[in-house]
Amino acid sequence: MAALTLDEYRSVAKARLPRPVWDFLEGGSGTESMLTAGREALDRIRLRPRCLVDVSACEPAASLLGAALAAPLGVAPMAYHQLAHPDGEVATARAAGAAGALLTVSMFASRSLEDIAAAATGPLWLQLYWLRRREPMLELIRRAEGAGYRALVLTVDAPRVAYRPRDARNGFSLPEGIRAVNVDPSVMSASHDGKAGESAIARHSKEQFDPSITWADLEWLRERTPLPLVLKGVLTGEDAELAAEHGVEGLVVSNHGGRQLDFARPAADALPEVVKAVGGRCAVILDGAIRHGADVAKALCLGADAVLVGRPVLWGLAHSGADGVSAVLGGLLDEFAEVMALMGAPRVADFKSSGIVHS
Repeated sequence: MAALTLDEYRSVAKARLPRPVWDFLEGGSGTESMLTAGREALDRIRLRPRCLVDVSACEPAASLLGAALAAPLGVAPMAYHQLAHPDGEVATARAAGAAGALLTVSMFASRSLEDIAAAATGPLWLQLYWLRRREPMLELIRRAEGAGYRALVLTVDAPRVAYRPRDARNGFSLPEGIRAVNVDPSVMSASHDGKAGESAIARHSKEQFDPSITWADLEWLRERTPLPLVLKGVLTGEDAELAAEHGVEGLVVSNHGGRQLDFARPAADALPEVVKAVGGRCAVILDGAIRHGADVAKALCLGADAVLVGRPVLWGLAHSGADGVSAVLGGLLDEFAEVMALMGAPRVADFKSSGIVHS
């Protein structure tokens, strides 16, 4: 039976996936305070609709770093989609393309960059972590360039992986047959040796991620690729200003789905500060707790150019593969179109700060 709400997709996914996999996908860091903080921040924002506006022809289309989108919506980078469905990122790419949405492919995708690109009909970005060994990073970038990926998304809020108690308790490791197929095996060669009290993925990430990188290292990356650079994980105006000064083309305001710094600011609360700091010098994208088309509208009113949706995509994938992801994205798009009409905002540009109030 088709699900009608995101909660229904979530319930099916939870029932279908093994407990350690579900905990890996849904869990947070530390006290897991951030798993609810992002939603609470968005729920504190209320919409201020305008009346007697011609909304007979609403136009949700948007452009992001030159990519045409059906709406200002994309899929956030998430590792190992095959944990949710055997087709993995290939199914997600098909669904995102059909919805006219951006897909950000994780460095730790479980399907090859080339297979994902072959299935995609929409724009693709590649997400990266900065590794201690730079050669595997450069190899991935070259492959992404060759496969038609349009931007690089460097995650900057993970100099090390935060402690995630669910994964540690489960001794989480990847099931046999699922791995980061695009990464040199020497980087994540022991993904299957988790034990109680320790997450194999967290341990190997700590070993391989380079915690020494600074703003100065961005130039090394910029010199080696013509692809636009987007930084993911920015939560302060100070870092947003530095990013703009370093010529970054985009920022993703994100707290990593509550999986990194515990007690950090929710992304929606940080968004206005980041938008003000960059002053239009680069694109600003909100990632975190997007669960309804109204959240897209709220983000736009706060100054974002687009939003990324994360876990609900995996819920849809676990429910029914590409069809489930299509339904999840399609539902968000339908809700956003409805909000446009009921807000009296027939164009994306009509969503301004006057359209919201904090309760």
